[in-house]
Amino acid sequence: MKPEPSPESGPIRSVDRELLLAMRSGELYGIGELTEELSVTATAVRQRIERLLGRGMIDREKVVAGRGRPTYRYRITEQGKRITAADSTELAEAMWQELLSIEDPELRTRMLRSVATRLGREYAAQLDETAPLEERMRVLSRLLKSRRVVSDVISAGELPVLDINACPYPTLADGSQDHSMCRLEEQVLSEALGKPVQLSQCRLDGDSCCQFSPAETSPASSSADGTTADVD
Repeated sequence: MKPEPSPESGPIRSVDRELLLAMRSGELYGIGELTEELSVTATAVRQRIERLLGRGMIDREKVVAGRGRPTYRYRITEQGKRITAADSTELAEAMWQELLSIEDPELRTRMLRSVATRLGREYAAQLDETAPLEERMRVLSRLLKSRRVVSDVISAGELPVLDINACPYPTLADGSQDHSMCRLEEQVLSEALGKPVQLSQCRLDGDSCCQFSPAETSPASSSADGTTADVD
């Protein structure tokens, strides 16, 4: 069984973020260079490095010079670069609008489905596919919460359902009645759980939350704009 997300996957400390920003060029840095760059003690730098090594934000490379004691130099990882990346909200909004503006419905459906599949697989890689559905849903809910998507798993009926209490991408939904984002979420969750789910309640329709329930047939048979499309 795959381990659940570590408690250390929470917010990055501001001082650790400063260290990542100092290293974002991708070059190798020694303790001395980072001490000078940040104007802090070597002890403080080492403490930050240990925390970030444990979270996979940086890695290290051993340097052996002559007979002297080997030292380490440090480099930011791809995971660490994501923490220091520029805000991608405007880029995401522009790309979303371009996708929705594709006039060919078959092409638009195929593009949105590809996006959903890619996102869903990222979640699926962190789930134990052999675990019961409800357990997978609860782990997925915690993963969503770590990305600021407020969700809960309700198991009052025969099958558990996933409630998403607020639209995770309100700027993309743009306050309209268009269900494209809802359908995209439906496909992402289906891919993540390895089981088809369907949008059984929706805030756009006046419900208190968006609720996703296990389905008998794959929601992939519906396009992201709510129209029926053939599945390849």
